[in-house]
Amino acid sequence: MKNNHLTALFRRFSKKEVRELRKWLLSPVHNQREDVVALFEYLSNEKYLYNDKHLEKERIFQKIFPKQKYNDAKFRQTIFFLNKCIEEYLTYCDLREDEVRLKMALAGVYRKKNMSKAYQKTIRSISSLQEKQNLRNEHFLRNEYLIQKEQYLFFEKQKRNIKMNLQELSDALDTTFFADKLKLSCLMLAHQRVYKAEYAPGLLDDVLSYVEDNDILDTPAIAVYYYGYKALTSPDKSYFDHLKTNMFNLGNSFPKAETRDIYLMALNYCIRRNNEGDKAFIRETFELFKKMLEFDLIIENNSLSPWTFANIALNGLQVAEYEWVESFVETYQKYLPEKVRAHFVHYCMARLHFEQKDYDKAMPLLVQTDFDDILLNLNAKTLLLKMYYELTEFDTLESLLESMRTYLHRKDVGYHEPLFKNVIKLTRKLVRVNPYDKSEKAKLRKEIESTNPLRERTWLLEQLEAV
Repeated sequence: MKNNHLTALFRRFSKKEVRELRKWLLSPVHNQREDVVALFEYLSNEKYLYNDKHLEKERIFQKIFPKQKYNDAKFRQTIFFLNKCIEEYLTYCDLREDEVRLKMALAGVYRKKNMSKAYQKTIRSISSLQEKQNLRNEHFLRNEYLIQKEQYLFFEKQKRNIKMNLQELSDALDTTFFADKLKLSCLMLAHQRVYKAEYAPGLLDDVLSYVEDNDILDTPAIAVYYYGYKALTSPDKSYFDHLKTNMFNLGNSFPKAETRDIYLMALNYCIRRNNEGDKAFIRETFELFKKMLEFDLIIENNSLSPWTFANIALNGLQVAEYEWVESFVETYQKYLPEKVRAHFVHYCMARLHFEQKDYDKAMPLLVQTDFDDILLNLNAKTLLLKMYYELTEFDTLESLLESMRTYLHRKDVGYHEPLFKNVIKLTRKLVRVNPYDKSEKAKLRKEIESTNPLRERTWLLEQLEAV
């Protein structure tokens, strides 16, 4: 059973979930089979759960049915019923998390049993709960629609000449559809750019036109994705400004994971504009990172991606926020995986000292650290390359360039390889250029300007200008 679905489930349960599930199985309402409880107790024991020998079917069968000969059909039946009980428990837990929908299920029961007073009391309770919700995302809007639909079903059943809530039902359906369609369109746009996929927009143009012609941008779940989509598809920066305003005012009205995705959408927009040459978006990116840290959108499961850590620090250096970067590295390094923490901290601090022209502090951090990550290693060598050149230590620089060339030959760097090969090639030409030959310098300048991909273009041009 080591690769069994049931085993995989148990490995994902928290201790609290195991305790709650045990109570569920011991209730005769949910389970009346002793073999199911026995199998549960066996699999909830970590001593058995992570030991392949203890997950052999015959061994487990003997624990559940002592002194009985192994019967595969009987064992499979026990597995089936435990799976069924667990799935019912998980479904109940998921439904219980949304009290509005849980009570709507109760309202539906009262409606079907023609218990009008109990139904009305439950609906009033649902409406009160809905109004008190902090969330104002698409899920909230969909619950609004489901409440209106439930009330419509009740009114329809009365068979009397009473006012129906058809307009409210229609409006709620439109609102949740617009919010969902705009959100999905943003996701499709992002996926399309990364994976070169093609998607049919469907009713998107009609939705955009309706949103623009009607006063519904005061609904956060519509506004944030409308402005997000328009920002990603239009050169007009005002859409991005509106997106920021709406993002910064979200507060707790969206789940944390969704808020993070919205900020990532804005970051991708900034990165694209920066790549297009609009350097103002370097500062915009920095301000977004600061907001994400302020709203605790960077740390997930008490962990921070090393490359996200590095990107935040390097972005701060691009806008010369040196004190802020130093404070960031000091504060957030504890969230990095312990195995790579020192490497990324040393690299980021080396970059900080480099930008401050304090090479005596920067160099030891790079020379004395053995960077395991291939890209981090190459980035560190590139930083050393710049310092050796600026300090005119050309013999050491030549040795470094050759070691980088050899390293690239031995390692699989993927699509990053041209970035470093171009730096090596152009740095060698920069060292050898005749400072008194204007035509030779002009030729090299043209080559630097036209070479792609080239991340160190600005630095190379600056050094050539200083020759």
